[in-house]
Amino acid sequence: MTEEKSYEELSAEELTQIKAGLISRKEQILEDLKDIAEEGSDRKVKFPEYGDKSDENAQEIGEYTTNLATDKVLESALRDINSALDRIEKGVYGICKYCGDRISKKRMMARPVASACIPCKTKLQSQP
Repeated sequence: MTEEKSYEELSAEELTQIKAGLISRKEQILEDLKDIAEEGSDRKVKFPEYGDKSDENAQEIGEYTTNLATDKVLESALRDINSALDRIEKGVYGICKYCGDRISKKRMMARPVASACIPCKTKLQSQP
């Protein structure tokens, strides 16, 4: 038996709290994405328009570059949240996708989108 299997499971109340937190975070991310990207299936980051002076053009490029990076981070977070919500619905939330052991309650409370136990995550991060 591995160390992860000895951890206690999340209670129904804790799982409900985590799910509510994930849904809330998802809604916030979608709102944030509306500010920087066009809506639709092929969402594109909006290019800001401040004018045609050189300092305005530089500001537009700077903001666009920042928005591209922000969009990438938000889209990644959204994928993680959707994946966690899907695992909750399928009844496999809190189970490591690599070894099948239970992920510690402490880890799930700290990082609700976690899909790997600490031993597996550590192995993955140490591989070249």
